[in-house]
Amino acid sequence: MRTLYRALLAVLASGLLLPGNVLAGEAEDAAALEHIIEAVRNGWLEADGDPFREHFLDFYGARYIESGGQNEGLADLVEHHVEPEGHALADFELNFSNPEIHLEGDFAWAIVDVDLEATVISRDEKISRKGYETFLFRRTDGEWKVVHTHSSTRPKK
Repeated sequence: MRTLYRALLAVLASGLLLPGNVLAGEAEDAAALEHIIEAVRNGWLEADGDPFREHFLDFYGARYIESGGQNEGLADLVEHHVEPEGHALADFELNFSNPEIHLEGDFAWAIVDVDLEATVISRDEKISRKGYETFLFRRTDGEWKVVHTHSSTRPKK
């Protein structure tokens, strides 16, 4: 019994069975995903494609969905959606809140609440929308990359 007790203590002392080690790794991954989500939010606000180019996995067949529309591939998303919005919207405010992150090995997904306020310059029309965005991630070469997004918003009541 004494030998078993010592062996168990040795394993615990080595940290192999401490749940904090698993949780610490998950906390680091969750923080990395939250950082990416915030970078993407800022990219939208600044009409800057660089955070998308840095954090999205550019691959054949990639699709990014927004309220019924879609962009096929990273270049389409950045060049025809992210960057042009800087010239199309005024007083643009975008908030992502209440991130819910799920990790499964090298795959993860996150859901955030979306709150958007802006004025469409061409129509001088104020838009006020809320909804949700889902991000799908894959860890590739030790880095988390966005592989798909789906955003769905509707007018606030």
